[in-house]
Amino acid sequence: MNVPEPAKPYRHEEHAYVLMTAAYNEEANIQRTIEAVLAQTQLPKRWVIVSDGSIDKTDEIVRDYAKQHEFIRFLRVDRAPSRSFRSKVIALQNGSKLLEDADFDFIGNLDADVTVGSSYFSDLIDMFSKCPGLGLAGGFVCEETDGVFRSRKINRVYSVAHAAQLLRRECYADIGGYAVLEYGGEDWHAQTTARMKGWKVQAFPELEIHHLRQTGTGDNLLRHKFRQGKMDHSFGCDPVFEILKCLGHLSEPPLFTGGAARLIGFFSSSIGGVKRPVSDEFVAYLRAEQRQKISSAFSRVWGRVIRRDPIRLGGEIE
Repeated sequence: MNVPEPAKPYRHEEHAYVLMTAAYNEEANIQRTIEAVLAQTQLPKRWVIVSDGSIDKTDEIVRDYAKQHEFIRFLRVDRAPSRSFRSKVIALQNGSKLLEDADFDFIGNLDADVTVGSSYFSDLIDMFSKCPGLGLAGGFVCEETDGVFRSRKINRVYSVAHAAQLLRRECYADIGGYAVLEYGGEDWHAQTTARMKGWKVQAFPELEIHHLRQTGTGDNLLRHKFRQGKMDHSFGCDPVFEILKCLGHLSEPPLFTGGAARLIGFFSSSIGGVKRPVSDEFVAYLRAEQRQKISSAFSRVWGRVIRRDPIRLGGEIE
């Protein structure tokens, strides 16, 4: 896909962005999220905050801010109480209708339980200006440990977390917006589809996203891992890649059982013949990416082995 280069460097005032946020019972965090946006060096053209059936004081907090700031729009969606990956994206789709008359170049998601630095979105727009083919970008998610926010071990420059991201408007249109998926993974689906369409996807370690929500208990983590396995199957993950990935996560909490729970979730869906919500083209593209990662990983490992024992394995010392 050929993406036209901008005729001149970006000027922030000429390149507006809009945000969407789905919030479910976020009274403990959403005020900090809103204050982080209000502190931005470049404010969004419009920010739609959708209360996804909240039953706490989330609505009250957001309404108060919306009255004070014209660019903040509030929308309530009623549904049965409980956290749901499907309902979150449905809420975002409803919120996107309030952006149809807005003039913008970038559209993004901001979770209701995160904060970002004051130049976060301005810095992201700078990144887009430096790379015309960049379609989807964001920062690294950091979580608090002993009072200090540290980058998550799972952060990768090629994987953009949904927590605080921007997409070029053209890229957002190309991928068809965020997909409604039973087991979650709308960020994974968005970035894989973007690459498949010819766009570059990148996360920038220097742009920190502070996640405010506490981690769950061991029992919740097991359910989370099992759900991730079902999500992996729904996307059409390569089985060999899935096994290797789960083996690599065995040392993470909950120790051993987490990786096993993910594998069980994956193969239970596979054996049960659960229908995938993605296209055959998507599955083929994802598996090609994963097989390339397997090949690259084994090449790196083999290279290290050769350098350690060049005589027995016939390698040369570099």
